[in-house]
Amino acid sequence: MSTTAKPPRRTAFFLSDRTGITVEMLGHSLLSQFENAEFEEITLPYLDTREKALATVRQIDERAKLDDGRPLVFSTFVNPEIRFVLDSANALHLDCFSIFIAQIEAELGIHSSPTVGLSHRAQDSIGQHRRIEAIKYTLEHDDGISQRNWLRADIILVGVSRTGKTPTCLYLALQYGIYAANYPFIPEDFNRMALPAQLKNVRSRLFGFTIDPLRLHRMRKERRPNSEYASVKNCQHEVREAEILMRREGIPYLDATSKSIEELATALLHEAKLERKVY
Repeated sequence: MSTTAKPPRRTAFFLSDRTGITVEMLGHSLLSQFENAEFEEITLPYLDTREKALATVRQIDERAKLDDGRPLVFSTFVNPEIRFVLDSANALHLDCFSIFIAQIEAELGIHSSPTVGLSHRAQDSIGQHRRIEAIKYTLEHDDGISQRNWLRADIILVGVSRTGKTPTCLYLALQYGIYAANYPFIPEDFNRMALPAQLKNVRSRLFGFTIDPLRLHRMRKERRPNSEYASVKNCQHEVREAEILMRREGIPYLDATSKSIEELATALLHEAKLERKVY
């Protein structure tokens, strides 16, 4: 009898003297390249004192005893003393700042400014305001709720209900400061086989999502089981009609069936030539 080898169990720590968002995203992206390994990911933000760093070293060392190998530690520390403490842990310690900063300093011929929280400083009031206003706009223009000020939109997503328009719009607003609205096609649009009047003067801002009908059926069934809205036949009809309508109106569209929200947002930035407003 053949048996499948169990993937090695390892712990990955994401450590930072601030929020940990940057190192968490980078570390997770790197680990995703290793499909045959199993990781438990632990994020520990605000490690800004020697005492906290020493406690973290003890936690890492305990994990090293339990796992199938020593933990992987990804960090972004400005304070060299804390980096030095973490180096004593029984782990592979990859400090993302020290890996890249030294090379950039050598290339530029200048020293960096080792200030904690510089990449997330609150004094960037303009960027913060843009992000808040973009989120507010997106919430006000979700599912075609409001038709006011649609000309302010950087992009307007269209497609049948449950194709991922709302979460993608919110992601674009939160991460990039983009004013994103969305409109769900309804049966009346298919009967006319034309865009509703309120969308005709913003045609250049429209971008569509489509989806596999069976995938759409499964998602709608969770929301409204045993309904005509969720039936396979209706999902097939709506997807088919939406694609015909978008092609007829010259609206570019993406297949959202197997794409994550992050992938959809990145594709939109590229395909629709959107300009990032905040970092």
